[in-house]
Amino acid sequence: MVTISFVNLRSANTSFRFQNKDNMNQIVTAKELYPWCRVPFDQLEDHPDRKMPFRLVKDSREMGILMARELADLIMSNNSKGLTTHAIIPCGPACWYKPFTKLINQKNISLKNLVVFHMDECLDWQGRELPRNHPYSFRGFMEKHFYQPVRSGLSIPEKNRNWLNADNIQEIKNKIEHAPIDITYGGWGQDGHVAYNQARRHPFSHVTLDEVRNSTVHIQENNIDTILALAQRTFGSAYQFVPPMSVTLGMKECLLAQKVRLFSDTGAWKQTALRVALFGPLTPEYPITLCQEHPDALLTATWETARHPISEHPEWELIY
Repeated sequence: MVTISFVNLRSANTSFRFQNKDNMNQIVTAKELYPWCRVPFDQLEDHPDRKMPFRLVKDSREMGILMARELADLIMSNNSKGLTTHAIIPCGPACWYKPFTKLINQKNISLKNLVVFHMDECLDWQGRELPRNHPYSFRGFMEKHFYQPVRSGLSIPEKNRNWLNADNIQEIKNKIEHAPIDITYGGWGQDGHVAYNQARRHPFSHVTLDEVRNSTVHIQENNIDTILALAQRTFGSAYQFVPPMSVTLGMKECLLAQKVRLFSDTGAWKQTALRVALFGPLTPEYPITLCQEHPDALLTATWETARHPISEHPEWELIY
């Protein structure tokens, strides 16, 4: 097997990262992307140029069981010590809800001392919540798949369920500031967004890496590429049905947690963002790269998500 290696474009030394401010706001070029995307997926875990921990799993089933077990273990450990567990929880990946609720019910794990902060929510064009049966109502989905299956004697109290909307931004921000967040669970988007912290592409309003790093709860219009990706994924490319706005925890809240665990099993549209997260520089173009700074962050992806077409087609003559 041939191992793909390349020279680091950025030093892994954290102090160097903060010295070269101009480079930290750079746009990732095709020339930079090419060697990262050429790495075979089965070499990612142990690659010498990887900038943050990475774990590979076979498929959605394996990942869902892993996610369920790890969160349940944390809750049980804190319960045994009489501690409250504070967790930032995503709507997706969807593969872990069924094994998690099954594990909770089978092992009689109490969730009475679990406090959940839901990391984001989709909104209509006026910033209003969607109908609960809309496929992109995260609250509707979580109520059905995360809360309802748990037996009533074990379930998370209503007061511990912190939902995001346009009217409670400051309330949620204050709660997270005063709560020791044990863990952030999440995924990442096609542009490396964590929660709904998309790369800001407004032509008249740019943000620096420091501004993304310190971003807090906010409302935003969704990027065109996010809308098209969700349209293709859910609506047969009918972008007209995709919610145009969202409210999200900022990167600051997501990275306040003692542990950050991000997962993806959705394949092609996450593949390049994964490579940038593992090998790229810190950049606001891919907010996930900020996880490189966290002392206990871990990315997990399925084989399908870890693959990349460029690595599987060395015969391609690409222009960059």
